[in-house]
Amino acid sequence: MTDIDRAWWKEAVVYQIYPRSFNDSDGDGLGDIPGIVEKVDYLDDLGVDCVWLNPVYESPGVDNGYDISDYRAIMDEFGTMADWEELRDALHERDIRLIMDLVVNHTSDEHAWFVDSRSAKDSEYRDYYWWREGRDPEGTGLDPDEYETPAGVDEVPPNNWESFFGGPAWTYDDRTGEWYLHLFDERMPDVNWETKALREELFEMMQWWFDNGIDGFRMDVINLISKPDGLPDADAPDEIVKGVDQFTNGPRVHEYLSELHDRVLDGTDAMTVGEMAELSIEEAKRYVGEDGDGMSMVFTFDHMRLDMTDAGRWSFRESSPRELKESMTHWQEGLADEGWNSLFLNNHDEPRQVSRFGDEEYRRESAKLLATLLHTLRGTPYIYQGEELGMTNYPFDSLDEVHDVDTIKNVRTALRTGRLEEDDVMDLVRYRTRDNARTPMQWDDSEHAGFTDGDPWMPVNPNKDDINAAEAQNDPDSVWHYYRDLISLRKERDVLVYGDYDLRLRDHESLWVYTRTLETPDADETLLVVLNFDGDETRFEPPTDLMGESAEILVSNYDVAVDAVEPTTLRPWEARVYDLS
Repeated sequence: MTDIDRAWWKEAVVYQIYPRSFNDSDGDGLGDIPGIVEKVDYLDDLGVDCVWLNPVYESPGVDNGYDISDYRAIMDEFGTMADWEELRDALHERDIRLIMDLVVNHTSDEHAWFVDSRSAKDSEYRDYYWWREGRDPEGTGLDPDEYETPAGVDEVPPNNWESFFGGPAWTYDDRTGEWYLHLFDERMPDVNWETKALREELFEMMQWWFDNGIDGFRMDVINLISKPDGLPDADAPDEIVKGVDQFTNGPRVHEYLSELHDRVLDGTDAMTVGEMAELSIEEAKRYVGEDGDGMSMVFTFDHMRLDMTDAGRWSFRESSPRELKESMTHWQEGLADEGWNSLFLNNHDEPRQVSRFGDEEYRRESAKLLATLLHTLRGTPYIYQGEELGMTNYPFDSLDEVHDVDTIKNVRTALRTGRLEEDDVMDLVRYRTRDNARTPMQWDDSEHAGFTDGDPWMPVNPNKDDINAAEAQNDPDSVWHYYRDLISLRKERDVLVYGDYDLRLRDHESLWVYTRTLETPDADETLLVVLNFDGDETRFEPPTDLMGESAEILVSNYDVAVDAVEPTTLRPWEARVYDLS
């Protein structure tokens, strides 16, 4: 028998909102908080339990809000604090929780801390950031001509680390003649968690948001906050992002997060999810749960890197359904007894899941299959805005149409270094760019898809005539209604939340078959999930121990009726959930 360790965030379905692209209330072409308030009933009708709100803090917008200049203010283009309070209250009135995006690895260079920090070496905020003297280039292997230093400055950065956005992770500042660290854009300097006063400021800020009624935080790149003593050169200089071996899961990261938990989270039921690159299962266990740092769950990316070569994000290789099955099963099994999974196939940093893991030719069928997967695995499902409509990637024609700083900088760096050929650029951009997730939400088939009355900041996908919320809500066979049914089913059946995951037919190339089982004093439940990750018909031969078992279909993306588990031919992208209880 299983003792259920309940938590609201385990049972929740989370809906992620990228506010700039969700709904524009004032016609300026940018989504805003009042626009989200207008759509709260839409979220309630869908049945979600929690909203993850991407950053709405004051920001110059270099990285669309992930460069924060004031943690306690709302960006003017998104609205006011009063607007945010109205959104919070509207969600809570409908029993929908709200978690905020927390970015504490770095700030904007316009944050008051950094403005003061760079003003003088003896600034009281100097140690809030990573300032270091440069090096003589002799023997470093670094070319001073690659760095934008003033005339007469013949030195190279303190180490050879590189930015995730391409280029060096250090920028020379001629105000004080030193370099500052930025693992992302040069206008996003990393803060120095070794400075106790900095940590105190961050903890007080987090408590301020909890006092204002939020229900948790999604923590951006949180396993980057601890840097190694001495900031040594990369041990693996051939890494696409040099230094990633040094600055991920650093020596004091668990100390910092444990302190954060004790100071801010202890005694609350807050949801905390950490975005973490370069993470193993054993490392993940150190972050989550009572024996770890107390985080609710982590975002991991193994399954999101299957279609890349060793050359990293700006590369491509064909990946298979079997690889996806193996990767996600690795985490399902690895965190079965310790920890909790985050279930996602797209978000604001990734292309649309139908275009990447599904099949646009079978858009509706594959969108439903991917939804079935995410809502029947063990973990908390995340829906990225528009996913519930089956939205797809945008057909970009030129790099000039792209807004994303990550895409632009990395592509230019790859072209300059010869890692990419000019002829390959746009195919890769169309497939990979984060802007695929940032085109406006498609509410209806009007000129700008109902997103705005003005000129949208990003182009609307031309398929909005066929893929939009208004049509989907009026079509009982739509992807939207399928999501709604899955969310409802998950609320009704504990087995979908707390049941054990057992992979069957492990070696099948296109079928993903597993059971979810739960034994409690009140129920003995078994579900069988069968997914055909193929655009062709595929024969399903049930596992011997399940052959002929009495069953009914709980949910499927084709019309089907059965009374037992029997051999059958599955149609393209067919998904079935059998109830064997």
